[in-house]
Amino acid sequence: MRHGLLATVPLALALTLTACGSEPEAAPVAAEAPSGERLTVREARLADVAEVPASVTTRDIVEVRARIPGVISRLHVRAGDRVTAGQPVATISDSRLGQEAAAYGASAAAAEAQAARARADLERIRYLHREGVYAQAKLDEAVASARAADAMVTAARAQQGAVRAVEGQGVARAPAAGRVLVADLPEGSAVGPGMVIATLTAGPPIVRLDVPEGLAARLEVGAEVRVQGLAGQPGSETAVGRVAKLYPGVTAGRMRADVEVPGLAPTLVGQRVTASVDAGVRTGLAVPARFVELRFGLHFVRLLSADGKRAADVPVEVRPLPDGQIEILSGLKAGDILVAPARKTAA
Repeated sequence: MRHGLLATVPLALALTLTACGSEPEAAPVAAEAPSGERLTVREARLADVAEVPASVTTRDIVEVRARIPGVISRLHVRAGDRVTAGQPVATISDSRLGQEAAAYGASAAAAEAQAARARADLERIRYLHREGVYAQAKLDEAVASARAADAMVTAARAQQGAVRAVEGQGVARAPAAGRVLVADLPEGSAVGPGMVIATLTAGPPIVRLDVPEGLAARLEVGAEVRVQGLAGQPGSETAVGRVAKLYPGVTAGRMRADVEVPGLAPTLVGQRVTASVDAGVRTGLAVPARFVELRFGLHFVRLLSADGKRAADVPVEVRPLPDGQIEILSGLKAGDILVAPARKTAA
């Protein structure tokens, strides 16, 4: 009896397992396709924009230099002052010039006294010559002496005038109208000929570009330039100007170009800014900005899978374009399909 029961237990278990394995499996649930606007990435012709360093300056930078050696007795301007052409900037004094002028003045006075005596002698000898007392040779000698005395007077006066002219060069004047950029020599400073006393800005304000020589060959007068970071403007605001002048020389692989920006105020002359220059047309990938999401400092797009049933977030490297689109530098290829991310609604 016990052996019969033991034999029936495995049989019952086997029947139970067979019955469980014969139940029908549940049908798989079909995945729903991602919803949202879709875009097929295609190659397009894009404006080639290059960022170059630039600075705010004026058309010309002029320097006021000392013309004579001496000491700055008075500085008439300070940095930031506006000056007109010919306005005194500094007065340079040299005590030797005063002494030389006095010495030449005394020489001129002595020469004038000698000339007056020579003229008086000439008149007396001329009278006696008419009376037959002196010969013609004596008269000729007196005429020569009077002329030599007059020449000495002229030379002494010329020397005195030359010293006064040098004294006049002690006033350093602005060569053009503009604004004083630097004037940091204090009064009492000793200066020599050619030493810079002040630096002035002259001409209209401009933005000067520092362009690599490879880009300079594609840059033309009239090309559009966008400038960011100007003083007094928000960092995101862009000022638009055009290239007005290209300098022909290349120094250390760089070339200069001047850009005229309407309404530019040189608040900070020498301020460094960023300029974007149109450098022709190239091929690239561009998508509307709504297809790109910024999260944690990284840019992502939703890339649709090949079967169209899934969308995965893919990191991409991007660059903004002037027309408001976003250029995809890496992470996508032509033919990829993007799904616009869902817009978050305010709670």
